[in-house]
Amino acid sequence: MRRLTRSSATQRSQRGISLLESLIALVVAALGILGIVGVQLRTLSDTQTSVRREQAIRLIEDLSERMKVNPNAMANMSSYLSDWDDTPTPSKICSTAVCTGAELAVYDVSQWKAFVSRALPLGDANLFTSAGEDVAANRRQLGVMIRWRENERKGADSDYRSAINAAADSGAAVSCGEGYTCHLQYIPVSARCAPYKGTSTARFFCPGT
Repeated sequence: MRRLTRSSATQRSQRGISLLESLIALVVAALGILGIVGVQLRTLSDTQTSVRREQAIRLIEDLSERMKVNPNAMANMSSYLSDWDDTPTPSKICSTAVCTGAELAVYDVSQWKAFVSRALPLGDANLFTSAGEDVAANRRQLGVMIRWRENERKGADSDYRSAINAAADSGAAVSCGEGYTCHLQYIPVSARCAPYKGTSTARFFCPGT
């Protein structure tokens, strides 16, 4: 009887150890699977961010091409300026009507910002002139900051958000905004219209216009 009792106790002890080992193996396997899933989600999220940044670059290239078409883009730089949540209302539909350089600039910005809002989640853009270029004769480039919301990430996490600041000609910083990812780029303005400041008033000479 004593031998049988000892044998039963030993078997129960072995079964308990085997069960504990199985549980530990399950926990280790679960942690490994969670780690793999986390890496895949991070990779997918990084890929989405890269795709959206490429979209932002293409949108800025589109605006640059629009400005090249405008023969008086440099003389009408102020007509291209636009803040966040500010879409200008064009006075003419320049695709079907004859427009001046200023009217074409407002029309292009209106159309372009509509494209930005459709191409990116909560997409928006800020068009500004850089510090030191507040005088019309000194303007040579247009600052463009595009922002969008990364829905799959926490906006407050600084590891996942690009907060880009740029100085505008007014001295105020153009910031990305909390919870957004941004792309900043400068567009060189078409020099078809060359500035000349022989007097106190700057004048622009545009060959062929």
